Amino acid sequence: MRQLFGMGGVLARTRTPVVSGWFTENAPDGGGFRLLGTRCSACTAVFFPREDAYCRNPRCPGGGELAEVPLSPRGRVWSYTDGRYRPPAPYVSDPAAPWEPYTLVAVELEAEGMVVLGQAAPGTGVADLAVGTEVEVVGGVLHEDAETTWVTWQFKPVGGAA
Repeated sequence: MRQLFGMGGVLARTRTPVVSGWFTENAPDGGGFRLLGTRCSACTAVFFPREDAYCRNPRCPGGGELAEVPLSPRGRVWSYTDGRYRPPAPYVSDPAAPWEPYTLVAVELEAEGMVVLGQAAPGTGVADLAVGTEVEVVGGVLHEDAETTWVTWQFKPVGGAA
């Protein structure tokens, strides 16, 4: 969590991950925004969301340790759809504000081969996507209030204007 200061030292919003430990805005390899998973040292299985207690691979021989790993920054669209309804609680949604549809994307990560679900970056709609479109993971804002900017991950087409 880091605080941002505006002009004159006035406190601005605090950037807070929606789920702590699931991504970083500064990958250790200099790769910028990355999802974080865990890898089992015994069977090399990779998990997202991360697993910190035990290996979930039923074929794992056991005895391994789970270590945090940054996941592939790119992948290909596996599936996509648009969300045309206001989600129920606990999602934050102002009923007085006009509803803006959003695009959900299932992305097969390049190296891991696993499928991760997330929202498309603002400006990316279903008309901008096709199965197989190359996308990259980027940071995005899920919600803001007077004190906090809730940060999450999103996917945007590689080389796209979104």
